[in-house]
This record gives sequence, C-alpha cells and structure tokens, in this order.
Amino acid sequence: MGSDRVVVLGLDPGTQVTGFGVVSETSGRAGLVAAGTIRTKTGRDMAERLGEIYRKVAEVIARYGPTEAAVENVFVSRNTASALKLGQARGAVLAACAVAGLPVAGYEPTKVKKGLAGTGRADKGQVAFMVARVLGVKDPGWAKDASDALAVAVCHLNERRFRRLAGV
Repeated sequence: MGSDRVVVLGLDPGTQVTGFGVVSETSGRAGLVAAGTIRTKTGRDMAERLGEIYRKVAEVIARYGPTEAAVENVFVSRNTASALKLGQARGAVLAACAVAGLPVAGYEPTKVKKGLAGTGRADKGQVAFMVARVLGVKDPGWAKDASDALAVAVCHLNERRFRRLAGV
C-alpha cells in the first residue's frame, strides 16, 4: 500500500439498517472496495441492537482496514423519538470507529447530496447513480443504505482533496 492511498469507511447509521461502504483512493482515483448493510432484528431490545451494530461495524473495520471513517450526521425531523434512535445508532458506529483508532468526519445529508448530484435535495436514485459513476461501477445492485454510505465516503474523499489543495 502506497503512502498516497487512503481507504475510507462510509457509514449511514440506522437502528434497523446501517449501510456501509468502503472506498479507496490512490492518486486521485476512487474505487469500490466493498458495500453492504448491517441489519438488526426489530423487536429486540435496543441495547442488543446497538451492540450488534457496534460489533458488525468493528468486523467491517477489521476486514477492510480503513484508514479513515465518514459518518452521515443525524437528520433531525419532527419525530423526536426517531431522531433519538438514529443518534443512538450513530453513537454505536462512532464508538466502533473510535475503539479502532479511526479518525471520523461527519457530514450533513444535504452536503453529501449536493457534492455528488449538484443539489442538496437529490433523491436516493440520483445519488446512487452518481456514486456508481464516480466509482466506475456499471450495475451496482447494492441496497439504498449501502449507496448512501458510499456517498458519504465519496463526499469525504472530495473534502480531503479540497482541503489538501486549499492547504487547510
């Protein structure tokens, strides 16, 4: 692995489904490493579900060896209970990354969408299409949560590149 290579784990936290995407970049060229979802069983105790999210994210980190992580920030809506549950899932994801020693960046959903599709209100289909184009994948077939996670990872790569060029 060359010193200019970075591997980013993108995460889209959720208590039922957490999407993950692993993207590598070498010399400014992004490529897909892996994508998938972590599904928990509804009806189980929330602590058990959060523990499962933590363990599965830790397994993804151990398997793919990312050097950085990017996590979608919680979207705050009118439903306070949903926002709280999403925050708990995000906490489990952040804890797994922290224990593994990964630096973590957080991104607002609108920033991710705007960076990929040109508008912060892009729908999931537009985002998935652009992620596939950026990564050079013809027929991705991944779940929408995995696509969202990959979008977060690609957003992070773009942000890293911008900061490096701007000297920030």
